[in-house]
Amino acid sequence: MNVYDEAHSLARAIKESQEFKEFDRMRIEVDNDKETSDMLKEFTELQMQFQTAQLAGHQPDKESFKRFQSLSTMLMTKPLAARYLQAQMAIATMMNDVFGIVGEAIKPSDQK
Repeated sequence: MNVYDEAHSLARAIKESQEFKEFDRMRIEVDNDKETSDMLKEFTELQMQFQTAQLAGHQPDKESFKRFQSLSTMLMTKPLAARYLQAQMAIATMMNDVFGIVGEAIKPSDQK
């Protein structure tokens, strides 16, 4: 068994999965809706800032947090944005599961 061949097979399986196809379809739809696309970009940027701050042991500033909450509310009222975020969560869950499986496989024998 060649690990690289298996990795390419896994990549193909991911691209052929329903989760990826739905995410890709939703990404294209969002890209065609500038307002939703801009809101999702800002939402993602704020989300990453918050995660970075939390990892550093800091709290996000109140103004940014209010903007994040406001964006979250607005996005959930937009069916396209809500479907995109659901598709994004599904692909993230699948990838997290795959990473977990691979991570488990490479643990030392005495840690399994």
